[in-house]
Amino acid sequence: MSSYLRKKFQHTFGYGESQNGKDEIPYAESDAETDASDTDEQIESNKVGIMRALVEKQDPSAKGMDDQMIRRFLRARDLDIEKASTMFLKFLSWRKDFVPNGSVSPSEIPNELAHNKLFMQGQDKIGRPIVVAFGGRHKQVNVDEFKRLVTYTLDKVCSRMPNEQEKFVAIGDLEGWGYANSDIRGYLAALSILQDCYPERLGKLFIVHVPYIFMTAWKAIYPFIDRKTKKKIIFVENKKLRSTLQRDVDDDQLPDIYGGKLPLVPIQDC
Repeated sequence: MSSYLRKKFQHTFGYGESQNGKDEIPYAESDAETDASDTDEQIESNKVGIMRALVEKQDPSAKGMDDQMIRRFLRARDLDIEKASTMFLKFLSWRKDFVPNGSVSPSEIPNELAHNKLFMQGQDKIGRPIVVAFGGRHKQVNVDEFKRLVTYTLDKVCSRMPNEQEKFVAIGDLEGWGYANSDIRGYLAALSILQDCYPERLGKLFIVHVPYIFMTAWKAIYPFIDRKTKKKIIFVENKKLRSTLQRDVDDDQLPDIYGGKLPLVPIQDC
């Protein structure tokens, strides 16, 4: 992305790569901060228990879901039990209808996989798996199959996460993207699945090789991105691509197309 385009994004949407261009210096927590953290954790744990009782009463299938999943939905709704419960019950209903067999099979998404646009390889410095999506390879086709591809990918990414991790990092590569790739309906469907059905799973999204014409699509999508997700999006200038990614990813874990050492692996082969 050129510096001109970066400034346009910052002016239009109110955020950019960083607040001050510098790394923040961590400070040791005081005893008071530690006590407050313990209290917050206890409050959150209590709310998880309350929410579990509520959702299990309305949908017994919730008993098969672990506390971490319930906690993610709570966090997505700022620990509002009522809102989080509503969101969670909608997710359970969606899952039964859209993924009745428990998972999406590659045989259900042959056309989407044939475009070879989604890959997974490596981890960032804190162990979050890395997913790479090539927007210039996406075509407007069957939106239901595209939604199944998104679900298939998110399920696979989540299943590959280390035990201590809950989030993943994504790189959205828009090299070669043009109006033929602009699929607002598909993008919004994917966004809805990510935000409503996999909350608190996205750790960070780098958008790279951004063409100016993408602004048109971005303006249509932006109002539907929730506050928490917006904070995780970073538009990267072309000349700062490798250095920006290296702040989060070591070279031996960085995809080779961005100057690292790992070859990309198609999502279906992971």
